[in-house]
Amino acid sequence: MSDTPALPAVSREWHLLSRPVGWPKPEDFALVEAEVPQPGEGQVLVRNEYVSVDPYMRGRMSAAKSYAAPYELNQPMLGGAVGEVVASNAEGIEPGDHILHFFGWREYAVVDAENAVKVDPEAAPLSTYLGVLGMTGLTAYAGLLRTAAFKEGDSVFVSGAAGAVGSQVGQIAKLKGASRVIGSAGSDEKVKLLLEEYGFDAAFNYKSGPVSEQLRQAAPDGIDVYFDNVGGDHLEAAIGSLNRDGRIAVCGMISVYNNTEPAPGPRNLARLIQTRGRIEGFLVGDHYDLQPQFVQEVGPWVRSGELKYRETVVEGIENNLEAFFGVLRGDNIGKMIVKL
Repeated sequence: MSDTPALPAVSREWHLLSRPVGWPKPEDFALVEAEVPQPGEGQVLVRNEYVSVDPYMRGRMSAAKSYAAPYELNQPMLGGAVGEVVASNAEGIEPGDHILHFFGWREYAVVDAENAVKVDPEAAPLSTYLGVLGMTGLTAYAGLLRTAAFKEGDSVFVSGAAGAVGSQVGQIAKLKGASRVIGSAGSDEKVKLLLEEYGFDAAFNYKSGPVSEQLRQAAPDGIDVYFDNVGGDHLEAAIGSLNRDGRIAVCGMISVYNNTEPAPGPRNLARLIQTRGRIEGFLVGDHYDLQPQFVQEVGPWVRSGELKYRETVVEGIENNLEAFFGVLRGDNIGKMIVKL
């Protein structure tokens, strides 16, 4: 093992103490101190520099059966993170290298080298590997191009459009020749961002009136693709505006994540019969085969400034939980990142 630099004796990490019912509460969590671990054979020790908080993490706090295993109680939570290797017991990764991994919500982590992805801080800022060039970006890319089968000339509606995924969906659609891109967001500030910075053709504040009415005004000729991050009234509105052979890709439904009772489904599903429309859910984990193509195509757009991105950065691991609450409230513009 390579020489280990002087390290603190303890690392702070967030644990889930109890499974939230409805909106998570601070008392469901605890920031605890743990001994800094040492890497075993084939492992590296990483000092996390940036960690991600994302809406899907709310689902992992529940014990309900889902696509990802629930977080264990009284154990550190998991999430995307990028950091510097400070000790290595693995070939091919040296101290000073930077890696992307899945042991966030803590200051130091031991990671199996086979599960670590080396990233280059010279090629792009480290935080982008958690967002625009990371899982968030791939989610937008795969959901729009594969699940929703976007094609040039389509009219596209994106909900949660000022968020990390939604803002990228709209811009990729524009760069690939969409006839019209419409976004919804939760504040006038975010609507202005969609129009002036991200290049959406139309945008509206869903808090300003019924979504169905605002969508009809923004897309009088209907929509061919709906990228759903919100669910609820947005999904019903999209079905109502769907054109013949329209496609709906369901990425997330943040509007119902904290519900204690099942949310009613859209009341107009029968419209799918006349439109021959389809609704399909997807998980980014099923589309990692697109990663090389995604980086090859989107990387140059990011570097040239053709594809713009925003990050909301919260400082300090002690504020990790509040940053997560902020995502659920919709406080962030673009990707929510915690800088440790």
